[in-house]
Amino acid sequence: MTIDLAAYVDRVPQIVVERIRGARRVLAVSHENPDADTLGATLGIVRIVEALGGTADPVCTDPVPPLYDYLAGIERVRTDPDLAADYDLLVVSDCGTLDRVGDVRNRHAELFDRLPRVVIDHHASNDATGDADWIEPDAAATCEMVALLALRLGLPLDRDDGALATALMSGIVMDTATFAHPNATPRTLAVSAALVEAGAPLSDISRRLYRSKPMSQLRLFGRVLDRLDDVDGGRVIYSTLLDADLAATGTQPPHSEGIIDLLAQSEEAEVAILFKEAGPDTRISVRTKPGGVDATVLTGAFGGGGHARAAGATVALPVEKARHAVLAEARRLAAQVAR
Repeated sequence: MTIDLAAYVDRVPQIVVERIRGARRVLAVSHENPDADTLGATLGIVRIVEALGGTADPVCTDPVPPLYDYLAGIERVRTDPDLAADYDLLVVSDCGTLDRVGDVRNRHAELFDRLPRVVIDHHASNDATGDADWIEPDAAATCEMVALLALRLGLPLDRDDGALATALMSGIVMDTATFAHPNATPRTLAVSAALVEAGAPLSDISRRLYRSKPMSQLRLFGRVLDRLDDVDGGRVIYSTLLDADLAATGTQPPHSEGIIDLLAQSEEAEVAILFKEAGPDTRISVRTKPGGVDATVLTGAFGGGGHARAAGATVALPVEKARHAVLAEARRLAAQVAR
């Protein structure tokens, strides 16, 4: 390896290193409605633990979307822990709050509460305060942090014929939109260069995540974009994804990934919002322009969080009422922006 990351490796907390090095059976958990960052980080933890001589089970409360079938080991992800396993550590990856783990936490509350834990996350809204809660809001992706963890533990990034590097690069590509977002820092680029050198196929990952969609997904995008609307002269734009859209196009909720990033391409909008039906509730995804509205402030008003430029929340209201409440707050915040 020719990429030197020694200057960054010391950012990994010693207690995180000790807990993972000492674990024999790890429960590695991702967030609900999984994306490439939470899955890549979780699979990365599994490979790290097993390289150290332990065993680990990757768990996600929701089924993994077919989009991520290219990740080696993705078939091992299960929706619940192994009830016969003698777990001695819980590792939660890419969850802005522990509630983001989803229903699996409620189904196994005693286990989740009993196990010592490590939290690895990069959401600015994460206020976790556990001894081994490692939160780095300046990291572009949780996978960026897990790459440094592997090196801190003395493990090469080219393990398993590039499978580790591919998993971790996938999370970085997803959360930076292939380095197009302002969260990509010099450290992000250095870690990514090391992952490419370790065997991660950057071009193929980018194509799979951002430039390859089934026709049904394109039809879904078309329905939602056709519903695009704005307020305050375009300073706030929004659209809505309904359950009926999924039924009409034969798609699933994960197929909506990427719509909000299209809305965020608006030249005029300070705030872009996608409203999604979620049973009696409404999920919102928010994007904002640099130097303007802090997306965590908007989503935080509704119990959500994330990053300054990209955040989300679940609003305990049906779509019509949620739209009224969220747009009112978005308009208030956008009106404070002077350019």
